[in-house]
Amino acid sequence: MATPRPDLFRAEAIESYRAGHRSTGDLLRISPGWTGWCYWLLLGVALAGMTYLTLGTVHEYAAGPAVVRVESRTDVTARLAGTVSSVDVHPGQRVATGDVLVQFHVAQEIAELERLTRELALQIINVLRDPADRAARQALTTLRADRTLAEARLDERIARAPHAGTVSDVRIRAGQQLTPGEIILSLIGDDSRFSVIAMLPGDSRPLLTRGLPLRLELSGYRYAYQDLLVETIGDEVVGPAEVRRYLGQEIGDSVPVRGPIVLVTTSLPSRSFVAEGRTLQYYDGMQGTAEARVREETILFTLVPGLKALFGYGGA
Repeated sequence: MATPRPDLFRAEAIESYRAGHRSTGDLLRISPGWTGWCYWLLLGVALAGMTYLTLGTVHEYAAGPAVVRVESRTDVTARLAGTVSSVDVHPGQRVATGDVLVQFHVAQEIAELERLTRELALQIINVLRDPADRAARQALTTLRADRTLAEARLDERIARAPHAGTVSDVRIRAGQQLTPGEIILSLIGDDSRFSVIAMLPGDSRPLLTRGLPLRLELSGYRYAYQDLLVETIGDEVVGPAEVRRYLGQEIGDSVPVRGPIVLVTTSLPSRSFVAEGRTLQYYDGMQGTAEARVREETILFTLVPGLKALFGYGGA
């Protein structure tokens, strides 16, 4: 048998062995004390994670562009073709019913009215000289009708406020040539309200119902969210061309819409909003992004979709 190396054991260990102290000491322990509570900590974290995956939920949103519109807004249009002589109002100005908004060049109409006035005065003299002259009396009646028509034509060359309100979106300038029906400016009534038209993906239509939460974020005002509720939903899924027609020619081309769209509307609670600590006004045509919450499900079913079929879960 090989002789043990003298340097294999420490001298103290050999001396203790020779003295007969073989039952003293303890088993060699390679695990530190913190591994025990660390095991229970990891177990607790795992249980908490499973509970969160089972009970926690995630929401699915239908998102799309949105536009702020003004209800009861009146567009004042040109009734006749002509050249603008002067614009007598400016955006934000308060006007009363009948106030002059825009005037057109009326040199021809004034000349015609002055001519008829002179002829009417001469014809009145002729009737007074010979009241029995039936031809003179008939001519007088005709001239009076012509002058009334000339006065009406002159009045048509002046655009007046159809009701009281605030001038908005003046689109013309002095010297501009207008055609009949062309928009001159917009007039916002005192009782008008602001609404939001949201253009959401068409495939979300079956999931949309009245009262769903709708969040609006205006372009240029990040995180200034407006929490609203869906009020009306379009019965049909329409294309981009129909959406632009619905929005109107003034802003239809500026809204980026693609694919099938369902129109959703809601009212804004006030005429102003708060962004970065400042109170700002809404304006017709402001754009942003709208998100409607359409579905929610547990995190576990989201991560493992196959569990839906196993548990017969169809989603909410």
